[in-house]
This record gives sequence, C-alpha cells and structure tokens, in this order.
Amino acid sequence: MRDHDVIIIGSGMGGLVCGNLLSLEGLKVCVLEKNRQIGGCLQTYVRDRVIFDSGVHYLGGLNKGQNLYQIFKYLDIIDKLKLQKMDEDVFDKILIENDDKEYVFAQGYENFINKLLVDFPEEEQGLRAYCDKIKEVCSKFPIYNLRSGGENHEKASVLEIDTKGFIESITTNVRLREVLAGNNPLYAGMPDKTPFYVHALILNSYIESSWKCIDGGSQIAKYLSRNILNRGGTIIRNREVKKIIAEGGKATSVELEDGSRMFANYIISNIPPVKTLEMTDTELIKRVYRNRLKSLENSISCFTLNIVFKKDSYKYFKYNYYVFNEGCVWTTGNYTQDNWPLGYAVFVAASSKSPDYADGMTVLAYMTYEEVKQWDHTRNTVSHMGERGESYDSFKKRKAEVLLDNMERKFPGLRDHIKSYYTATPLSYRDYIGTDDGSLYGITKDYKDTLKTFISPRTKLPNLFFTGQNLNLHGVLGAAMSAIVTTNALMGNDDIINKIRNA
Repeated sequence: MRDHDVIIIGSGMGGLVCGNLLSLEGLKVCVLEKNRQIGGCLQTYVRDRVIFDSGVHYLGGLNKGQNLYQIFKYLDIIDKLKLQKMDEDVFDKILIENDDKEYVFAQGYENFINKLLVDFPEEEQGLRAYCDKIKEVCSKFPIYNLRSGGENHEKASVLEIDTKGFIESITTNVRLREVLAGNNPLYAGMPDKTPFYVHALILNSYIESSWKCIDGGSQIAKYLSRNILNRGGTIIRNREVKKIIAEGGKATSVELEDGSRMFANYIISNIPPVKTLEMTDTELIKRVYRNRLKSLENSISCFTLNIVFKKDSYKYFKYNYYVFNEGCVWTTGNYTQDNWPLGYAVFVAASSKSPDYADGMTVLAYMTYEEVKQWDHTRNTVSHMGERGESYDSFKKRKAEVLLDNMERKFPGLRDHIKSYYTATPLSYRDYIGTDDGSLYGITKDYKDTLKTFISPRTKLPNLFFTGQNLNLHGVLGAAMSAIVTTNALMGNDDIINKIRNA
C-alpha cells in the first residue's frame, strides 16, 4: 500500500517547490520536516518582537516576466507576497577600510554601468565587457531562462571561466576589481576556484531587479505549503526521517524517528545528498559514488548578529552593505583569531511597522565550523531545546562585541541605537538546515572541475531523487530551479518549463 505518490524529505525551498510543481500535476504529496517550523532557509524568527530572516535577505528577478517572477506566478504566490523594491540606484554598497567612498551596484544594466562610472570614469570599456559577459553566460543556461532542452550542451562552453581571473582580465584598476567582486559573500566566493557562471547567474538576477520581503521571507514557505495542503497534500512537522528503505531495487518507504514507516511511489530528498545516502542502505548506490560525494568541499559557514534597534532610532535604507578590510575582498574566510572579521555583510529588513525606521539589522561574518567544534555534541532547535553551556554563550558574546567594534569604524554611533542583540553560529545553521558543518551554500563549486560538483537529481534507485541547493545553484532562485530539474526528471519530460514561462 502506498500512502502517498511522493514523499519529500525536508521543507526547504527546493522541497516546497517540488511539492507545488508535482501537486499541480495531480500527484499526492507528503512533506516531512524534522523541525517545528517549515522552510529551511526561508525560516524567520522573532526576537524582541522584531522579525529576522535566517536566509532570505533579498531576492532578484521579480520584475514582471523575469525568471523568479514567472516561477512564483505559476505557483500562484506572486500576488500574495508582501514585497518592497530596493533602491533602483543602489541595491548593494561596497565599502573598503581606509577608503571613504561608497561604491554602488544599481538595478538595470545601463544604470549599473553609469553608477560605477561615477567612481571609475576611465573604465567604461571594461564595465561593458563585464556586463556583456554576464549576460552571455546567463544566456547559456536554458532553465535559468525558462527554456527547455539543451541544458548540458549550451552551458559547457562557459563553465570553466574563473571569476577572479575574468574580472582581472577586463580591468587593471585594483579598486574596481575589488568592487566587482564585492558581494561575493552571496556565493562564498573563493579566488582561483569560484566559476564565473555562479557569479553571473546570481548577480544578473539582482541587476535585473532587487527586492526585499516585508516582514520576512517565511511568507514564501507559508503560501507554498498552503498550496500543497489545498491540493490534498500533507505536511508533517516534527517528524525526522532516519532511514530510506530500499526493497526490490526501489525506494519503497521512509522510516521515522519513532520507528514507523511511510510508503510512496517516489521519494525526493531536499536534505544534502551525502546525508541522504547515509540513511539509504542499498548496494545499487556504489561506494565509489558515495565517496565522491563525501569528498566534495562544503562552502564556509558564518556568525550571525541580529540587532534590535531602539524604536524609531535608526533610519531605514533600501540597500545592503558589504564591508571589507583592505585587500581582503577574496580572502575574508582566511581569518585568524586575532584579525577576525576581515569583512561582513549588513542587511536591514523591510518591516510593515515603519517605512522610515529600521527595527532590526542582520550582520553576517564568515566563521568556520572549527571554531564551534567543541560544542559539536550539542543540539538546539525549537523542537529539541538544549543548552550549549556558559562557555558557548561567552564565546558568542565575545565575537559579537568584536564585530560591533569593527562596525563602528564604518557605522559610527551604531551602538547608541541598539536595544539588544542576538547571535547564531555555524551550529545554528547545522541544526536548522541539516548540513554537518553549517555550510551556507552547500557544495563549493570549482571552475577547474565543474562537472564534479554538478549533482544529478537522479540516483541509482530509479524512484529516489535529490533536490535543493546542492544540485545546481543555491538561494531562493537556485533552489527553485533545482526543484524544476528534479520535477522534470521524475515526470520524464520538461513540459513544466513551458507552463512556467507562459504563466
């Protein structure tokens, strides 16, 4: 007996979009989530009555007809979301220590170029070559452009371009090179490693249009989950999957924490592929494949500082900041205990409470899992509350104060506006998102071996599929596109692409 057509493990963006796409095709979907709150990186949390996002700090591609707009339109959520367009003339500001200028990224390619020409008037040729290359690379990815067919053939010619190397090829101006790489914390950019296609696909979506979710990104998860329920599907929280049971050459069921089993015709895992294989006992998935996935490097994690402002104290702004120590744009992850942080990102959430004043600010600075390894044995989620101890609290407070001291140099007087603050570390990301080391963006991509880090949604069990940020690209847009790839694989065609494009 099959309880459901499809069981989806994990309710992150990839899982919820898969659930929506398949339920629209008439399949009966069940989503299993180990935490109390659904959404993975779409989750929000409230501190001192202020909403903070865990992952969705801003979105791109949401102008009418653009890729994420069309996906949300097809999923029937675009008109329900509370969205705010960011400043047309600046969605990101790049700041560098010992330089008083604020370099800006603007929406729209001509605007993007013209705003940078204010600070780099001799660099028009290089900036146009840079933007043309971004658009060319993006054009090679059919699903990104909501086209069907030719996925591998088209993109093969642009996979092996190095981001840092390409930026250096279009200008000799050292400061412009740093600025163009300045929002690389969006994809945990690494020198001599990060492929230009990652840089291009992400930055292009924000240049096309940049948006914030008013009162947090969890609204995306709310409406996606409501759609699944309205189409006869099921979402079960606080139910952790411990095993995927394979019998007769197929995945037949999942075993839950309490030992009970649930059966389905198909199983989709939205948790990391390595974790999926660890819970799947079958000889069909060979050790060499398991070891290959285990050998892939994960992207770095971060320390998060969530600041609650005094009421009507700190002016709201419709852009983000990326701040770096001089010469450290590409190396902020290579810090020591003495020089941390080498850079940080600042996001101010859009709130329905006030259009003029910010009620909170989120600051992210890279942090390796090694720094919190001594508390590795602890778990702390909403459904499994646990204390990591006084030493952990002291560690977090010390880091927060160092980060705030650092921020005062670019944001003088910031401390005067703070009512309270709260912190999170790679352990928090591990517990809520499901990666062993709290990785921000899943598997690290390497332009020298790009095919190694492309993971097929298919497995050797013909009805077990992967989805989520580890397949192609991370973020809301990346995970949504991975869900499309997974759904195509399960359905055996790419009809859904045409439906989304024509929504």
